[in-house]
Amino acid sequence: MSGIRQSLSKKMPASERKVQGFAVIFDMDGVIVDNMEYHKRAWGVFLKKYAPDVELEEFSRHFGKVNKDLLKIVFKKEVSAGEEALFGEEKEAIYREIYADHIVPTAGLVDFLSTLKKNEVKTAVATAAPRINMDFVFEKTGLRHYFDILIDASEVMKGKPDPEIYLKAAENLDCPPKRCLVFEDSMPGIQAAQKAGMKVIALATSHPAERLRSAERVVKNFTEISFNSVRDFFIG
Repeated sequence: MSGIRQSLSKKMPASERKVQGFAVIFDMDGVIVDNMEYHKRAWGVFLKKYAPDVELEEFSRHFGKVNKDLLKIVFKKEVSAGEEALFGEEKEAIYREIYADHIVPTAGLVDFLSTLKKNEVKTAVATAAPRINMDFVFEKTGLRHYFDILIDASEVMKGKPDPEIYLKAAENLDCPPKRCLVFEDSMPGIQAAQKAGMKVIALATSHPAERLRSAERVVKNFTEISFNSVRDFFIG
């Protein structure tokens, strides 16, 4: 009899198997907004002023890390907390100025967030960006109400690819890391989520798709994502 039960279980279609609770965590830059070209332009202005010998294309491979780590590359030394705050805000102010009139949610995101909310899926944002940039994005897009938890760079000690920010998001969502799905756009972010024991869907907004193949799936934007495709990660 036990063999028959096992056989029936194996043949049961996925749609009829139990769906356990899960949560979805979003990076911000390159995920909630497709803005990395504007960050790149801002860093170009910043590098021209402070480090004209640093090549922007090579530098952009490090996008996804916190400003402290990026500034270390610019100045070729560790920066103090005061320098991080001063130079970081200078660069971010450039970014906000050139992006303010162009900001829109990533294609398909609003519909996807609406579906998650309808299905009572917990959501969080976990970003390496400073809080002022997060406030800027939500003020311009009006998306704040879709998220249960917001975590920015000031709330963690270690930046991506360290998993700290994603583990903190899972803890605040009261959801085990293995039941979390992360949307990311960079290799440091993908590595951070995977080190946290989470599944990852990568958006090829900031980097070529072939650079993101270590994620469970790579998509162009949220028009290629459905609630069922996300839910299927957690059917069992």
